[in-house]
Amino acid sequence: QVQLVESGGGLVQPGGSLRLSCAASGSIFNRRDMAWYRRAPGKQRAVVAVVTSGNTTTYVDSVKGRFTISRDNAQNTVYLHMSSLKPEDTAVYYCNKMPAGHDDNWGKGTQVTAAS
Repeated sequence: QVQLVESGGGLVQPGGSLRLSCAASGSIFNRRDMAWYRRAPGKQRAVVAVVTSGNTTTYVDSVKGRFTISRDNAQNTVYLHMSSLKPEDTAVYYCNKMPAGHDDNWGKGTQVTAAS
């Protein structure tokens, strides 16, 4: 069964850090490019960071220098280390293959809130 389980979110003050984890079933993870997405209040889900099967990483401009995506192929896990968090980073964060659309299987996500 296809599964994606995100964890590690929470409430942090602006400037704080969090590390998100995503455990993926092998059918999604194996030899695939993987990504973290986020859905901010009132906005559509959008890609934040990508890690290819060859470990090349890319980021949207708004998180460059603050977020780091990585993967552990032995554990079928993708990570997102977030630092210098800003209120505009507040969103529900999801991981999935890259690309992934509305009709693909998604996990429940993990809520990240950066607020004083």
